[in-house]
Amino acid sequence: MVEFRYSNVEREMEVYGYDGVVKSHCRMCHGGCGVLVYTKNGKAVKIAGDPDCPINHGTLCSKGIASTQLAYHPDRLTYPLRRIGPKGSGKWDRISWDEALNTIAGRILHYKEQFGAESIVMGYGTGRENEAAIYRFANLLGTPNVLTAGHFCYGPRIATSIITCGTNVVVDYENHPGCLMVWGNNIVISNPDEYKGEPFSVSLDKGARLIAIDPRLTRIAARADIWLQLRPGTDAALALGMLNVIVNEELYDQEFVRNHVYGWEPFVKRVNEYSPEKVAKITWVPKEKIKAAARLFATTKPAGIQWGVAIEQQINCADNDRVLMALMGVTGNIDVPGGQMLFSTPKIRNVGQFGAHRMLPHEQAVKRLGAGRFRLAGNFAIINPKCVWDAILKEHPYPVKMLFFISSNPVMTRANANEVYRALEKVEFMVVSDFFLTPTAELADIVLPAATWLEMDYIGDYWKRHGYILPRRKVTQVGECRSDHEMLNDLAHRVGQAEYWWDTFEGGLDYILEPLAITWQDFKKMNFIRGEVRYSKYKERGFSTPTKKFELYSTLLENWGYDPLPRFREPPESPESTPDLYRDYPYILISGRRLPGFFHTENRQLPWMRELHRDPVVEIHPETAKKEGITGGDWVVIESPRGKVRQRAKIFEGIDPRVISAEHAWWFPEKKDAKHGWDESNINILTDNAYDACDPAMGATSVRVLLCKIYPEEKKIEN
Repeated sequence: MVEFRYSNVEREMEVYGYDGVVKSHCRMCHGGCGVLVYTKNGKAVKIAGDPDCPINHGTLCSKGIASTQLAYHPDRLTYPLRRIGPKGSGKWDRISWDEALNTIAGRILHYKEQFGAESIVMGYGTGRENEAAIYRFANLLGTPNVLTAGHFCYGPRIATSIITCGTNVVVDYENHPGCLMVWGNNIVISNPDEYKGEPFSVSLDKGARLIAIDPRLTRIAARADIWLQLRPGTDAALALGMLNVIVNEELYDQEFVRNHVYGWEPFVKRVNEYSPEKVAKITWVPKEKIKAAARLFATTKPAGIQWGVAIEQQINCADNDRVLMALMGVTGNIDVPGGQMLFSTPKIRNVGQFGAHRMLPHEQAVKRLGAGRFRLAGNFAIINPKCVWDAILKEHPYPVKMLFFISSNPVMTRANANEVYRALEKVEFMVVSDFFLTPTAELADIVLPAATWLEMDYIGDYWKRHGYILPRRKVTQVGECRSDHEMLNDLAHRVGQAEYWWDTFEGGLDYILEPLAITWQDFKKMNFIRGEVRYSKYKERGFSTPTKKFELYSTLLENWGYDPLPRFREPPESPESTPDLYRDYPYILISGRRLPGFFHTENRQLPWMRELHRDPVVEIHPETAKKEGITGGDWVVIESPRGKVRQRAKIFEGIDPRVISAEHAWWFPEKKDAKHGWDESNINILTDNAYDACDPAMGATSVRVLLCKIYPEEKKIEN
């Protein structure tokens, strides 16, 4: 059994009458936090941070604390449902798991035989650690089409880091950087991917210098030594301008560049196209601030860059990631203590190996939707969502007949939401596995009740690149809910994949851990396993790239027909690229601001979380509010060429008067009709998914930067 090294656990149990406590691993967001789950009469009744966990050191966010409100919510799906009546009717029948899975299996086999496996699209959302099992199922089925957030969230970071230096670069907070540059990220709110806000804050308290790049005055920006308030969507230009200073003032690490970089000369030529004066005009950031930030980052060692999805949800997605890695590399901060580490995972079967990517036949892989256009994405089995909607609505390049979404709510999270809704209405058969009847689930034919993290055994942080794995131990069982892994393991037996799966999914966990010569039952008794930590590994074996160097000039992108060097592209809608449109839509809209209680579309049902944030909020500068006749607290209309939504106005001085900032993923579970208000405040009704507005290599949709107008709701404007 896992031992507890702190006496307050026993005191808590005695004082409050708890009858047990389980060490586990939270998954209410991107996860990673070790937790203590206190139980009473077989139910989880309290969640607290685990002081022994190396990820969060006992801290825990509001979402983790509210996990019990999710698990035991009265509206939670607890058994399978079959729709009766037309899509969106809100009428359902309860069915058994056997009936649900047999029906799904029958449809899968039918569509595979009649239209090919590629006519079936699997899909998953952010943050459920189910991607390995989903890809395994899809690859063994023969469909190359798995729809994820990976085209514009984390996937670009992985794809670009692999082609640049071999693996994802992660800030080494354990050794406390001397300088931190936070770029389009609010780590203390979002706790993203490999990171938690706590170690970041500790490093600041220990004296790290701080540079913040953000259009908004966040808490991080307020604390920064230098805040660069850039024009939204101009990140690549700003980073290239900083590199211009570093190169021309010879602030780069000459030994690293001389011995470990590929493409230095053409890279220097490219950055010389971005003088501080030119970049200042593009970005709205004064040239002296650009120079000061570049000098501070280059001369303070070690240094790290903390960035997030804001820079990936743009037309410059891949180049944004690449140019930030260039900043890390040329300043000598790669794989050094306190810098940007290339951590090694424990010796397990990784996500790619478990996902059976090599078992997808080549003749099926070449059918992946959009792979010919977005070749960087296709190389990593990632597809652009519009390719799926077109295959449903236009049957181009072939028809998609079935969708199977697991922990995904694309009606709320994908660009051009009206087109998404039309596609989901039209598709012949759709399955959704989730916790609640979301706007997406309401369009399904069968809905499956997914288990929360409290209801499953799994290997936590299995997919991440920080070098840790941690045991997630099952605490409770709610109704007939099943984990996605168990469900897919069962379904796989019904579609002819039995030889590649297990009697129960515990066998899958054993399979992952087998290279360590341990089983799940062994791992359950441990706190965590960490991969070997070694620095400057590239000095021994080079980088895992075609040239074995840190590729500023990407040979793979060149082979695929893309610019091998990072560059800046003007956003598809902006004062510069579309001046005529700008006259009618005179504000730059940024979307996607993170909130403490929500995780994308999730948690708006939970009382504690909704009390923190009752309504969708759009931030506008006082000058803008005065100009448009808006008072704080007003419901206002935000309009783009694609539609209108409503949110409450918040007057906020920490934003440029030419910019407004809206929240994403808003729906209203309290509205009990089948639409749940999906089209009232959903900012993705305004966003565009046109192919030429996407990143050319990664297919990322530009949901973060567009043009809009804003006005009080009661004001009538003729179209």
